This record gives sequence, C-alpha cells and structure tokens, in this order.
Amino acid sequence: QVQLVESGGGLVQAGGSLRLSCAVSGSTESINVMGWYRQAPGKERERVGMINNGGRSDLGDSVKGRFTISRDNAKNIVFLQMNSLKPEDTAVYYCYAAVFGKVLGWGQGTQVSVSA
Repeated sequence: QVQLVESGGGLVQAGGSLRLSCAVSGSTESINVMGWYRQAPGKERERVGMINNGGRSDLGDSVKGRFTISRDNAKNIVFLQMNSLKPEDTAVYYCYAAVFGKVLGWGQGTQVSVSA
C-alpha cells in the first residue's frame, strides 16, 4: 500500500510556471512508474505523462514541449514542471504510482488555475 501527497498547485497567469511535487510513502519498493493525470471541470480525465524507474518519461501531446516530468528515486518524489502555462491547463492534477500497469495509489489532487 502506498500513500501519495501532492503539493505546489496554485494560481498563475498565462505564460507562467508552476512545479508540482508528489511524495510517495509506504510500500514503495515495487513501484516502477509514477505519473500525472488531470481533470478539468466537465471534462474527462486526461493523461499528462509518466516516468519510469530508469528515468524514461513520456508526455501527452497537449503538454509536450511545455511540461517536464522528473523523479528523485532516493526520496520517492516525482515532479511535474509546467512552463508556458495556458488557461486550458486549468485542472485538478493527480499523481499516481503503479507497478507493471497496475495503479497502487492516487494522490488527493492539487488545483492548478491559469488566468488569461
């Protein structure tokens, strides 16, 4: 069982930056993938991206070139660096941890709001 706690959300103007963090605790030894999803009001959940234990990351098309995922394996923290933010990036962002495609846990979510 794992527990995930996100931080770093907030309100920013378009073009600005935010960095989200997700700290994982519990049975972390089996985790091989960590990542982020987001959900805007009235919209379906959208995959933002993921990173595996080896540091290979993959980002969704809507955020490629603007967002970066990184992780500190020693501290079990995953980061989402968001640059050139747009109003359409406004959503609640959730981090997750998984092992071989099975999600072990989700964070509580952190609100990101981007004003025009």
